[in-house]
Amino acid sequence: MNLLLSVMVHIRKSIFSLPVPRLLLVSFGIASLLLFPSGPIHAQDETTIAEAKPTAENVAKAEQILLRGIETVGGSNYLNVKTVLGRGFYTAFLDGMSQLPARFVDYIAFPDRERTEFFSSGIRTVQTNVGDTGWFYDGATKSLHDMKPEQIQDFKRGMRTSTENLLHGWWRKEGATLSYVGRREAGLAKRNEVVRLTYPDGFWIEYEFGAKDGLPAKMIYKRTKKNPDSEETVETAEEDRLAKPITIAGVTAAWVIDHFINGVQTSRVNYESIEYNKPLADVLFAKPANIKALK
Repeated sequence: MNLLLSVMVHIRKSIFSLPVPRLLLVSFGIASLLLFPSGPIHAQDETTIAEAKPTAENVAKAEQILLRGIETVGGSNYLNVKTVLGRGFYTAFLDGMSQLPARFVDYIAFPDRERTEFFSSGIRTVQTNVGDTGWFYDGATKSLHDMKPEQIQDFKRGMRTSTENLLHGWWRKEGATLSYVGRREAGLAKRNEVVRLTYPDGFWIEYEFGAKDGLPAKMIYKRTKKNPDSEETVETAEEDRLAKPITIAGVTAAWVIDHFINGVQTSRVNYESIEYNKPLADVLFAKPANIKALK
């Protein structure tokens, strides 16, 4: 997945990961680490997952945590959000070091339309997803083209792992099962309640909620991808850590989100503003006939 697509996926995840504007959750800052400190996740260690058996009692416990999470992020106010407009900065990390941030504007119309614009060094780039389609404008090369199937699949995977997917219950339509994993240490005198979604194809995501405040705190999952140097397929452990929860219009979201791969930070999304239920024109998501028609 190219860097820009990766950025957009994480922005989408942030906007509602912490039931605060999902954009916030995607905004990956030091403040977030202070609020939600945590150590690296390992592939399969005992503290990471104690294979939860989805018994009736287990599922009931998981559903209880899920319901509390929904109420904590705004209840009906959160569930009734139809559009989100978020602005902020995306910062990539290379070998643990932050790079120059890029400004972004993200437009989301639920359930399946999103447009993200990036501005860096005077160059504008636009990426848009609508259902099973998508298009991309590269300001550096002044080119406009459709997304490749693998790029769309990467985006869908990102949506599948989002807190938004969990809290809205969209996973139920895909036949996924919810189970309770247990409590996990989350820093000094802090613990998180952990639930897991498991899909029929075996893919799973763990979601951590603060045991005391009930807020979404982290998402953990594994994925396989090709090593660009060796072409070998490798498995990576990925996580999004949510921080800086802010409440606007009765909806709470994480405004800072840090993404880690195998315990090493790779990006941060930082929101400056988020607006809910602002009318968004259809033309924003439609692929323009040519570059001159790009809005």
